[in-house]
Amino acid sequence: MPGHNGMRSDSLLKLKEARDVVVSRVRRLGANRRLPVLVAIDGRSGSGKSVLGSMVAEALSAALVQSDDFYASNISDDEWDTLSPRERAAKVIDWQRLRAEALEPLLRGKAAEWHTFDFALVRPDGTYPPKRDPTRCSPAAVIVLEGAYSSGPQIADLVDLSVLVDAPVSVCHERLSTREEKEFLHSWHARWDAAEEYYFSQVRPKSQFDLVVEN
Repeated sequence: MPGHNGMRSDSLLKLKEARDVVVSRVRRLGANRRLPVLVAIDGRSGSGKSVLGSMVAEALSAALVQSDDFYASNISDDEWDTLSPRERAAKVIDWQRLRAEALEPLLRGKAAEWHTFDFALVRPDGTYPPKRDPTRCSPAAVIVLEGAYSSGPQIADLVDLSVLVDAPVSVCHERLSTREEKEFLHSWHARWDAAEEYYFSQVRPKSQFDLVVEN
């Protein structure tokens, strides 16, 4: 039966085993080191990356940053639809804000603060306003960045360990269908499936990750 975020019990077991592997690698990386370790946990939507990211962050008392918070929410649906899959994959995250507002302060051992978009207040053109209250994140010895595209080349110079949570597209879609509305998913798949396929085949294929978790 599906559990957290549509995960079956066997998938959760795999992710718990993967958590232990990631935690072990991070602790080795962090030994005798002053700067925080930055772990990027990447994967398709519905792969289980958010679940693994939360598990790893909890086990390491890490700062948890979600790349979705930095979705380029000022780009309209019409604008997205004029872009190629390659362009969508490159522009989907506001990389400058992610670096400046979250990753760079945390890597310097300072608290970070940013405004995520308000998903509940979508405008007619498909853009979103920022939330009034900021998200705040305290510094920690480990930073976990999770989300699709989170190990993109735009921040490769900051990432110490890249982890791919890999699942078949059909499985990812089944998991998404258990937690999202059908109408939303129809438009989401039409716009983003090709972008994810391009990213995970051309930009960040399996061979480029430090660890691959099959889920």
